[in-house]
Amino acid sequence: MKTIKQLVVTASLATAALGLAGCSGMSQQDKNTAIGAGAGAVIGGALTGGSAVGTVGGAAVGGVIGNQVNKTN
Repeated sequence: MKTIKQLVVTASLATAALGLAGCSGMSQQDKNTAIGAGAGAVIGGALTGGSAVGTVGGAAVGGVIGNQVNKTN
């Protein structure tokens, strides 16, 4: 059982590292959009009890808000 747990933790850490490496070439506005979409998806899912529509809607709203943060005119 301990080996399976170690495998899951190692795979999770590797996935997170690869995901973060994919963000290295993004502009700050792109990063803000991605963070906003992620946070919006979590909040939308939590507020609607895990509904797919709530999660997608939250991601869309969060992405738009994240995109507009610190936007230069």
